[in-house]
Amino acid sequence: MCCSQDLINCESKESQTLKYKVKDQKRLNDLTRQFLESQSISTKPDYESLVDVLHFHEWRYYVKDDPLLADGEYDTLFNLLKSIEKENPNFIRVDSPTQRVGSDLSSDFPTVIHMSPMLSLPNSYNGDDLRDFDKQIKKLTAVEGDIEYVVEPKFDGGTVVLIYEDDTLIRGATRGNGTAGDEITHNIKTIKSIPLTAHFSDHGIMKAEVRGEAIIRKDRFDAMNAEREKKGEVLFANPRNTATGGLRTKNPSETAVRNIDAFIYQIAAAEGEGADQISNHAESIKILDSLGFKVPRNESKLCVNIDEVIEYCKTWEAKREAYPYEIDGMVVKVSSYLLQQKAGETSHHPRWAMAYKFKAKQATTTLEQVVYQVGKIGTITPVAKVRPVALAGVTVSSISLHNEDFINQKDLYLNDTILIERAGDVIPYVVKSFAELRKGHEKKINFPKTCPINSNQENPINLVRDENEAAWRCPTCVCGSQDLQRMIFFVSKDAMNIDGMGKSIVEKFHELGWLRDISDIYNLNYEKIAQLEGFGERSAEKLQKAIEKSKANPLHRLLFGLGIHHLGQRAAKIFSAEIKHARDLANWSIDQLQELKDIGPVLARNVVEWFTEAKNIELLDRLESGGVNLLQTESDMPKDFSDGPLAGKTILFTGTLKHMGRKEAQKIAEELGAKNISAVSKNLNILVVGEKAGSKLKKAEKIQTVEILTEEEFLKIRG
Repeated sequence: MCCSQDLINCESKESQTLKYKVKDQKRLNDLTRQFLESQSISTKPDYESLVDVLHFHEWRYYVKDDPLLADGEYDTLFNLLKSIEKENPNFIRVDSPTQRVGSDLSSDFPTVIHMSPMLSLPNSYNGDDLRDFDKQIKKLTAVEGDIEYVVEPKFDGGTVVLIYEDDTLIRGATRGNGTAGDEITHNIKTIKSIPLTAHFSDHGIMKAEVRGEAIIRKDRFDAMNAEREKKGEVLFANPRNTATGGLRTKNPSETAVRNIDAFIYQIAAAEGEGADQISNHAESIKILDSLGFKVPRNESKLCVNIDEVIEYCKTWEAKREAYPYEIDGMVVKVSSYLLQQKAGETSHHPRWAMAYKFKAKQATTTLEQVVYQVGKIGTITPVAKVRPVALAGVTVSSISLHNEDFINQKDLYLNDTILIERAGDVIPYVVKSFAELRKGHEKKINFPKTCPINSNQENPINLVRDENEAAWRCPTCVCGSQDLQRMIFFVSKDAMNIDGMGKSIVEKFHELGWLRDISDIYNLNYEKIAQLEGFGERSAEKLQKAIEKSKANPLHRLLFGLGIHHLGQRAAKIFSAEIKHARDLANWSIDQLQELKDIGPVLARNVVEWFTEAKNIELLDRLESGGVNLLQTESDMPKDFSDGPLAGKTILFTGTLKHMGRKEAQKIAEELGAKNISAVSKNLNILVVGEKAGSKLKKAEKIQTVEILTEEEFLKIRG
C-alpha cells in the first residue's frame, strides 16, 4: 500500500493540540480507511502516514470528544504501528504515539503534573507470554523461587488520578500524557464511589496519589440509552466513551447523571512516615478498601506463582461477558514493592506489570490473492488479499504474510479457506489453512525469485536472501522504487528532519524527475518549485531554509538517514562518537566494528558492505559537495562522566525533593559520575534526603559508611 501524506497544522506545540483543516480531515480519513483495509505496512512512507493518522484520531477522540473511529479500529491502527516499529526500529519517530502514553490533554481544562509518571502496560496473549514474563522478573530480581502476583481486571474505561492531602480529596485529573493531565476535580467529586475524605493519616500517610478507572455498569449504560432513545436523543456509543466523555464535560451535573463508578486499583505515590511501611500491592489494596474506596476486592487475587496466575486469567476470560462491567483483559502485577523496585521500568512501561489480553475472536475467509510490497532496503513483503470479513469490530481484507517461510509453514494456497484472528483484538493474523476443505482449484503460492515490483521483465533482478534472515530482498533496484523510499526516509523527522518535505512532496519531485537519489535533495531548483501549483515563492523559500538547515545536522543523523540495513538511531550515535568523518567507516573492518559496544556481526557486515560500494562513496562525495556536514559535531562526541566529583559513587534519593523531580535528580547524579541504585544497603555511598523522608533514612543512619546529604548540599556539588 502506498499512501499520500498530509501536512498538519500544529498551532500549539505546548498543549499538543492539533487543529486540522476540513480538507486535511477528509484526506486523513481516507488514509485511515486504507490502513484499516490493508492492515499491513512495511515501508517507511506508509509508517509516516500512519503516525499522522493516529495523531489526527487522538485529537478527535481526546480533544474534540468526537471520535471518528471505533475503539477497536483505533487499537488496530495503534498496534499496526507497534508491529512495524518492532520489525523496523529505525523507523521510530520521537513523536510516534508508541513513544508516549496516549494523551487526553485539552485546552479546555488546566493542566496539572502528576506526583509520579503514569506508564503504559506491555501486553501478553497466552500462558507462554506470562511464563516468559515470570522468567524475566526472576532474572531482573535474582529470585529463584516462586513470585507472588496480584491479578485484577483490566477495566475498559477512563483513567482517573486522585490526590488526597491531609485526608481530603484536593484534586482529580485525567491520565493525560502520563506526566500531566487535565484537572477535573469538580467532575470527579460528582462520582459517588469516590470518597471526598479518606483517612490516610491512620496509616501515616499525609499525601497520596491514587489511580483508578472511571467506568459505567453495562445495565446502567443500557438504561441510559433506552431513556435517550425515548427522548429522541443521540445514543451513546459505548460505556467507555460515555464514561471518559462524562469526566471531561464542562458541566459537572452532566458527569453526575451518567452514573459513573470508579474502581481504585493503585496507590501510585505517597508521602509521610507510613509511606514506606506498605510493602506490597496486595496490602495497598486492603488499605484502599478500608478507607472506603471501591476496589477490585472480589475480582482480584493474590497468586502464589505464575501457574496460578495463568489459571486465574483463564477463569476470568471464560466469564468476562457475565461481569457487569466492560473488561478487555487482566492486569498481572508483582505484589512486592521491593521486587517491583528491582525489576524497574523503561521510559514506556513498568517491567513488573503486564496486561493479559483476552483471546481474539476468530473467523474463516478465503485467501484470494497475494500482492508484494517493497521497502527502502528492498525487502519484499507478501500481503494476502482475503475475502472481506468482519472480525472483532472491523472488516479485514488484507493480512501480512510476513515472508516466504511463513507461507510455507502455514501451508497456504491461493483460494484456500483459512482461519484468521486478531491477536489481542488488534493485528489480523493467519492461524492456519484448512487443507481438508480444498476442492482442487487451489494453487500453490510460489514466492517470486525476481523482483515483483520491477516492471522491466526483459532485465529481471534476482532476489537474494541472507543466510540468517527470512526476508527476500531486491539487491539492485533498477525501477527506482527503493531510491524513492530511501529519499522519503532520508528527509523524515528522525533522520535529516527536513521540515515541510514529507512523503507527498518527495513523490511529486520524483515524479517530475527532479529527484533520483538523496544528493538531488540539495540541488533543487527553487524557482521551478515556486511555480508549482500549491507552492509559490513563500513555500519554496521555506523549503529551501529547511533543506539548508539540514546541512548542518550532526553526523549521526546523516548516518541513520542513509538507510543502511539494521543501522538504527542508537548504532548511528555509537559510530558517530568514534569517527571524525563519515568516510572513515570505509576504513573499518567487520572485527573492528564489532569491538564497539552493542554492535553485532550482522550490522558490522552491512556497514562494511555499504562503504565498499563505490556508488555509495560517490553519494557521500555529492552530499559533501552540496554542503551537507559529514564531520563529527560536538553533539556526536561521547559523553564521559568518569572524572566527575561523584565518580565511582552510588547514590539514592528519598523523600520529596523541592527543587527538582526524582528523574532530574538522578540525571544530575549521573552527570556527576555517580550510579543510581534503588535500595539502601552496604553498597550505598550517598543518600540524598528530601522532605518527609521515611524508612530509607532510618536504615541509612544505621550504616556508618553512608553519607547523608540534604537536597541543597547535593546541588552544591554540581556548582
